[in-house]
Amino acid sequence: MGSLIFALDIGTRSVVGIILKETDGQYQVEDIVIKEHEERAMLDGQIHDVLAVAKVIIDIKKTLEERHGSLTRVCVAAAGRSLKTEKGKTTISVKGKPLLTHEDVTYLELAAVQQAQMTLAEKSSNEKSHHYYCVGYSVTRYEIDGEEIGSLIDQQGDEASVEVIATFLPKLVVESLLAALQRAHLEMEALTLEPIAALNVLIPPTMRRLNVALVDIGAGTSDIAITDGGTVIAYGMVPMAGDEITEAISDAYLLDFPLAEQAKRDLHTKETVTITDILGFETEVSREQMIATISEAIDRLADAISQEILRLNNDQPPKAVMLVGGGSLTPELPKRLAQKLHLPENRVAIRGIDAIQKLHIDREEMKHRPELVTPIGIAIAAKQTPIQYVTVEVNGQSIRLFDMKQLTIGDALLTAGIQLHKLYGKPGLACVVTLNGNTITVPGTHGEPPIIMRNGEPATFDTPIKNGDHIVVEKGKDGKQATIQLRDLLESLPTKQVTINGQQYTIEPLVLRNGEPASLDAVLCDRDAIVVHMPETMEQLLQATKNDHLLQHLEPFTITLNGKKIKFPEWGATIYRNGMECQRYTSFEDGDHIVVHEQKQRTIAQIAEARQLNIHYSLPIIFNGETLTLTKQIGAFYRNGEQLHEDDLVQHGDELQFSQRKIEPFIFQDIFQYVQVDIPQGASTTFTLLKNGKPTTFYETLAPGDQLEIIWQKKKQL
Repeated sequence: MGSLIFALDIGTRSVVGIILKETDGQYQVEDIVIKEHEERAMLDGQIHDVLAVAKVIIDIKKTLEERHGSLTRVCVAAAGRSLKTEKGKTTISVKGKPLLTHEDVTYLELAAVQQAQMTLAEKSSNEKSHHYYCVGYSVTRYEIDGEEIGSLIDQQGDEASVEVIATFLPKLVVESLLAALQRAHLEMEALTLEPIAALNVLIPPTMRRLNVALVDIGAGTSDIAITDGGTVIAYGMVPMAGDEITEAISDAYLLDFPLAEQAKRDLHTKETVTITDILGFETEVSREQMIATISEAIDRLADAISQEILRLNNDQPPKAVMLVGGGSLTPELPKRLAQKLHLPENRVAIRGIDAIQKLHIDREEMKHRPELVTPIGIAIAAKQTPIQYVTVEVNGQSIRLFDMKQLTIGDALLTAGIQLHKLYGKPGLACVVTLNGNTITVPGTHGEPPIIMRNGEPATFDTPIKNGDHIVVEKGKDGKQATIQLRDLLESLPTKQVTINGQQYTIEPLVLRNGEPASLDAVLCDRDAIVVHMPETMEQLLQATKNDHLLQHLEPFTITLNGKKIKFPEWGATIYRNGMECQRYTSFEDGDHIVVHEQKQRTIAQIAEARQLNIHYSLPIIFNGETLTLTKQIGAFYRNGEQLHEDDLVQHGDELQFSQRKIEPFIFQDIFQYVQVDIPQGASTTFTLLKNGKPTTFYETLAPGDQLEIIWQKKKQL
């Protein structure tokens, strides 16, 4: 004697009650009762009027109890159209961090799921993120520094990102379902999700390695589930289904909605459909003609479903599509879906309950009814893989989880509303400095991961949990602020050995911190500006070795003359590098021998000659056969009011004044300043002055080369 399974499929338009008998793993359909809602008690899979839904459940329960006896326990499913699918992405900095571990990647994935959860909550202003159960997620993309990568484990870079598509079930859906059952005096024997129910009976786990889409097309919504890699990777819902087609028929032929619904069903089996419009006129319409009339509505439905499949499947068509639900009987829908997904027509098919393995059906007319797949699937799936509630404690808070997969500590933290991104310690503040104008960021230490304990034992995000577990999670310690010494910032500093004027020097780079000389032991602060400069030229070398006095000698010899600065570049000192003359801007190398000759002092005579200033006026003449040079001062140099002589020394930077008199011509009598004239013996005191052989006077002006003579007369003999 097999056991009876009572299951309910609570849909938007109707509730289906089913009785299955299980015998040694085989199932027999014993009874099915379908009853439509008298009023709009359901909206998008969520019970809005608990009393109205409970009334329909009570009616179905009574009908089945009359045939099969008392029913107290029931298997139910949360509607797939109430599932919410959302994308989430999390990016963290991993610069300078060790290789990424499995724990790091799990944290990133969960943080991305939580981001999707928060995005979903923001779309419903009256909801909070932890008011949703996460019923599954799939990673769609891993990235390192913006580039897609297969796995993040053992990777390094600056930034790591994870993108997921996660599916959530509002807690309110489950709570309202429980309330309706309690009103009908029914205990929930098992709970599943409608897409999982259909998947379990049509796509067993051995087929889930294939990328297949299951679409349950009901009256108001089309529920979608995607399998790949051995699991369900995504759920979705399109707010468009069979009613779209029914309304198109109603509008085109002026039919009451129930009559339009019947006409739509007739299209699946009849070549000609007989309709009676609201005016009472009866018309026969061929199947081809009616399909052509509602073609646009069929296209809209196919387009909406195909686009959602592509969105859930990472913009790629699946390998195959299975259609169930009453709306799947829409004419040409499989063909048009195949076209829009670029699939062969035989890859999109309607599946009835005859495709369910280990199921026996006595009534032949039921075998090909796709709308019964989900109700039967609920009964079988809820029995085979029932979903229970698990209660755990997170940091003293009691949390109830929807146990539809292997639950982990990560799931418990999500359900508890704990913000995962706040569990990791914050990285320490970085220190940003500039080195010779280039910005260098010295990061602080990384924050530590959270401390997670399960029942007093260390655990991780993906540690499995069971009913009654006590979980404690503590935020990881924050990282420390960056500290760095100047020597840590600089690599080994180069040095050069040079000899200057016989003395050896070791030349090291000049290190400045914010313009001031700094020790290599100095601890840097944020925004410090570091300049490291190695002397490059002879001038910089002399400055670095504190030979500034030699630099002064390299300056052009300069004086101020009558208030105007005058430079004598040719009188500057000379630099010799390894015996070769060079300039102050010449570079130097390790081991060079440098010699700087000091600047020599100059005399007034040298200054006058260089500036072509005449201090004296000279005139060459011949006197009594001997050559003489007559000299007269016509200019004078002064320093601080004191007249200087021609051989007086002048210093670099002296201030001098020069004054010049008008040139007066030499006359004959000027020669007596240069010669001693004696009266010859035996001569009288009478004489004659001759210039160039001609008599002249003492006041006769002279010209260069004049021949002058004094002719004495002899004394007369007495």
